[in-house]
Amino acid sequence: MRAVSARVSFAGLGVALVTPFARAGAIDEAAHRRLVKRQVEGGVSVLVPCGTTGESATLSEAEQQRVVAITLEESRGVPVLAGAGSNDTQRAIEKARAMAALGAAGVLSVGPYYNKPTPEGFYRHFIAIADASPVPVVVYNVPGRTGSNIDAHTLVRLAGHPNIAAVKEASGNVGQVMELLRDRPVGFEVLSGDDAVTLPYMALGAEGVISVVANQVPGPMAELVAACARADYAGARVMHGRLLGLMNLNFVESNPIPVKAALALMGLCEESFRLPLVPPTETTREKLRAALRELGLVA
Repeated sequence: MRAVSARVSFAGLGVALVTPFARAGAIDEAAHRRLVKRQVEGGVSVLVPCGTTGESATLSEAEQQRVVAITLEESRGVPVLAGAGSNDTQRAIEKARAMAALGAAGVLSVGPYYNKPTPEGFYRHFIAIADASPVPVVVYNVPGRTGSNIDAHTLVRLAGHPNIAAVKEASGNVGQVMELLRDRPVGFEVLSGDDAVTLPYMALGAEGVISVVANQVPGPMAELVAACARADYAGARVMHGRLLGLMNLNFVESNPIPVKAALALMGLCEESFRLPLVPPTETTREKLRAALRELGLVA
């Protein structure tokens, strides 16, 4: 692997924070503060507001900035990686600059959705953002949502830019991830974008995860990631097995429907969504209740 200049690290356990809404639909700022405090106390390494799990698609830009500002106020020094993506390159640049001005340590920028760029289009999009952003950029590859995959060759090209620090890899393509881990430059971090493959990805050399299940179980998920980081894979397997059911339940309906419903069952926020997202089925809710009960999170 070739060396590049020193980078900011987003390794370890990042949590893709939910955005709590009051029943009437406004952001529940008090609940958001409580959720962030709980994550910090649970030992997360990075706070990630305004991503997919944070329902950024239905937040105005002013609301996104407010959510990030509150997260920063409650972060107690934990780095904040703010969601700032767009399928319009210029708008993504503007969002990155706005989040940097608030104090975010970096920005998470999703692959352009709907317009389906070519590999060269992906490359130029992220290079333009990285050139303009005052803080490091983490590329987010999630083809299941965007409709287009950022292939390993393109990610390796992007990794050569000193202001592109990492990728959140949620392609679900293990072969692609292995190619990326083999070919990436030193210092470029690979973060799992799927809780259930955190253990195998870290065993292959990835540096961490941006997690959904950490919303419910920050402490245990931090233990799993720490065990992987010190190559205690036997210990990590135990925790992985304990959490796997909940990890999978978080995706039986569109994220963040199940995780927010679970947090509501735990008394941490309202089960409130903005359309087109709707509450889960009663079947899903009861499965979540059973999983939470098994983990000692509800009575």
